[in-house]
Amino acid sequence: MAFDVRSRVAAGPFYYGWVVAVACFLTAAVVFGATYSFGVFFDALVADFAASRATLSLVFGLQTFVLYVGAAALGGLIDRYGVRPALVVGALLLGAGLVGTSQSTDLLGLFLAYGVVAALGMSALYVVAYATVPRWFGRRRGFANGLATSGLGVGVFFAAPAATWLIDRVDWRMAYVVFAAVFVAVLLVAALFAGDGPADVGADTSAEFPAGYEPGSERDGDGIADGNGDDEGPYADEADGTDGGLSVSRVLTIVRTPGFLLVLGGWILVYSTLYLVLTHLILYATDVGFGRALGALAVSVVGGTTTLARLGLGFVSDRVGRVRLFVGCSLGMAVSTGLMAFAGTPALLVALGVAFGICYGGNGALLSPLVADLFGREGLSTTYGLLSVSFAVAGLLTPYLAARGREALGTYTPVFVVVAAAGILGAGLIAAGGHYQGEL
Repeated sequence: MAFDVRSRVAAGPFYYGWVVAVACFLTAAVVFGATYSFGVFFDALVADFAASRATLSLVFGLQTFVLYVGAAALGGLIDRYGVRPALVVGALLLGAGLVGTSQSTDLLGLFLAYGVVAALGMSALYVVAYATVPRWFGRRRGFANGLATSGLGVGVFFAAPAATWLIDRVDWRMAYVVFAAVFVAVLLVAALFAGDGPADVGADTSAEFPAGYEPGSERDGDGIADGNGDDEGPYADEADGTDGGLSVSRVLTIVRTPGFLLVLGGWILVYSTLYLVLTHLILYATDVGFGRALGALAVSVVGGTTTLARLGLGFVSDRVGRVRLFVGCSLGMAVSTGLMAFAGTPALLVALGVAFGICYGGNGALLSPLVADLFGREGLSTTYGLLSVSFAVAGLLTPYLAARGREALGTYTPVFVVVAAAGILGAGLIAAGGHYQGEL
């Protein structure tokens, strides 16, 4: 029946890819609503488990690590078995993990339930949310993926106050049970309408993939542009969205290319700016006398502006070039991070938070379109999942190294400057990767 529902909708007057984009929007909202609402539960967990903040922060650190490393491991399975089974399995794991979290009576149970089980569910869902839409879109790939990934900001916007409301009226344990029920219901609806590619539902792709348009169709078997149009390599099925996954040998071929390694290193360095801002901007604002509330406001505007930026800059990228705009947004993230160290007034710090959020929004909207443009859509979940290891590395190392730097130097100023310089270098590495793949 699910297939019949999709086929009927696909036979309608609009392209079915937009339905898939909405399904991915809902999935992204659940993933990041679940993970970024952890801060709302933080104080209640500290009190209930009689643990230090440092210890409880490791629960979030483990969840982040498992989420992104799991994406690398699960990407190939999603390519092989499809996005709909991944959504169902991810929903069940996330629901079980959150219910398990609500029933945890010791730290080990908390680490296992939230840091491993729920995180594995988020991992599968994350790959689906970020790596599915580019299979359905060519001409409007940037805008469509911006729509899908803007679910991140919406999820955070609704999940945080909902968690606060539930904790105040029941307790944190029941709040997680309610979250589990709502999240699973939303994800099952998304699974009902999702699909691996246009061939799943017989969608007309002529508007999205006109002859000779799709980036990657002119590549040879190694992903290098050769202009001969006779590709029989891993990018040959761009126009119909079929995707049986990549062989181990093909994966090894891709990950050993300079283009892949340059993008991987670039993402690690660029996203070090994000994890610095998310974990240390409030502490920095307190250090310089602006106050904790002002720092929290600066962080919140990052989340607020990123949602609209993903839509707007995703649309722009389809006209100016997705790789080029991704590099520009990466530079913007780095520069605004560096300027935060010299913000002389509260208003300027908030303004820089807006600037960072806009650049992060454009960057986040173009993550999987960048991968699709550079390395092709076949095996996209595999390639994107492997590159997502960069987020695990940046998320683990940056907060810790920034804290140690602040302790050693007594100020955040050089920390923000060094991380900004790393971000600029990362943007350069991504640009070099784009040149190598023939897209810049």
